[in-house]
Amino acid sequence: MNRALILLVPLLLSGCLFGGGDDNRPAPRRSAKPARVEAPTSRETRACYADLARDNIQFTPLPDRDFGGGCTMVGTVQLIDIGVPVTGIKGMRCGLARAFTGWARNGVAPAARQMLGSDLVRIETYGTYACRKIVGSAGSGNRLSGHATANAVDISAFVLRDGRRISIEHSWRSEDRNVQAFLRTVRASACKRLGTVLSPDYNAAHYNHLHLEDDHASFCR
Repeated sequence: MNRALILLVPLLLSGCLFGGGDDNRPAPRRSAKPARVEAPTSRETRACYADLARDNIQFTPLPDRDFGGGCTMVGTVQLIDIGVPVTGIKGMRCGLARAFTGWARNGVAPAARQMLGSDLVRIETYGTYACRKIVGSAGSGNRLSGHATANAVDISAFVLRDGRRISIEHSWRSEDRNVQAFLRTVRASACKRLGTVLSPDYNAAHYNHLHLEDDHASFCR
């Protein structure tokens, strides 16, 4: 699809915005009918659209939504084609989409080829948006997760052309040192591009995924 047309696709995808990770807990109160937020697209989001287009990323801007209880989707996009298939992703904040795409293309794909000797053919995720609170962290209280604003994505596995599936759950402590090194390398690469990156080394809640969040927090575990 022509890149210019991607930006003009009607913003009618609100019916497929509900993804979620593996650690769902009772969500904050949400409106029965999410309200559409009528506001001009911010300058920051417009600049992000331009960045994605320049990098030949196919995407569709999504309508801003307020689900109540602090759960919103503002400045989000639906990624369509980033050069490698990705499962489970729905709406995500544009800044997260930009960082995630850069990580997948310039961090994960080269690491798979160089360290494991096979091309990356798919990234699997547990999703992006989910109206929920932070779980598993001391002192988190009732704070909303980055997923509640579509500003986080949970990575579950990487699939290689030779058929191997490198999952966070089963491979993080693999006896294969190359696999372990690959996973630590892609985490380090994510830490350079995103604010918060959490792995199984952080706590039990992340035993089966990498949590990537574009929050400028500089927190990498």
